[in-house]
Amino acid sequence: MFGHKKGAFTGAIYDHRGLLQSADGGTLFLDEIGDMPLPLQAKLLRVLQERQVRPVGATQTVDVDMRVISATHRSLDERIADRQFREDLYYRLNVVALTIPALSQRPEDIVPLALHFLKQVSARYRKEVTSFAPEALEQLVAAPWPGNVRQLQNVVEQTVALATSGMIPASMVQSALNDRASALTSLDEAKRAFERDYLVRILKITQGNVAQAAKLAQRNRTEFYKLLERHSLEPALFKSEDT
Repeated sequence: MFGHKKGAFTGAIYDHRGLLQSADGGTLFLDEIGDMPLPLQAKLLRVLQERQVRPVGATQTVDVDMRVISATHRSLDERIADRQFREDLYYRLNVVALTIPALSQRPEDIVPLALHFLKQVSARYRKEVTSFAPEALEQLVAAPWPGNVRQLQNVVEQTVALATSGMIPASMVQSALNDRASALTSLDEAKRAFERDYLVRILKITQGNVAQAAKLAQRNRTEFYKLLERHSLEPALFKSEDT
């Protein structure tokens, strides 16, 4: 992203401008900004504030003038509360905010998107699949789409891969939707499972020592005890027999 000078590190055999310099005079798109590591957030904030970038190994900064567009599927307010996203960077980026509704909230987009993906995937698979049966389109519009546009794309790709004629029938769409529904759990269920597995691992590491476990988890003891209670975990069960 920041570029480097020749010889700045092993393998740096030429000067590299980096994305920030390449975007000078244009637009830089940063996808999934909510997953950006904190150290990189600090560096990006400095670039946005000073309008300058210093490549790795360079001794001088370079002026950059660019428009920045960022996107995320996460709640940045929650990331800020969890201290995983810098509040100052949030306000620097959040000049104009656009919220894209979930696919289930804009059913009028489902058919055009499905036909677009159908054309793309058919060309990639080199198959003459050109349409959906009317009943298949009805099923696509009526589906809940918890996985949003990417789920729709996946369903279309699965039906094209298995298609034996130029028209995708409703039964094939229904089968793809059922496969996706059975493979996915809700986001709340996934978060809960991850949280419990994390607590179990950290209790094993600390052999049930709540003070050490809370410190590793970067939570105070009161909050950590509430997490244990939520998942019905007893610290004593993780103590070694020698203690």
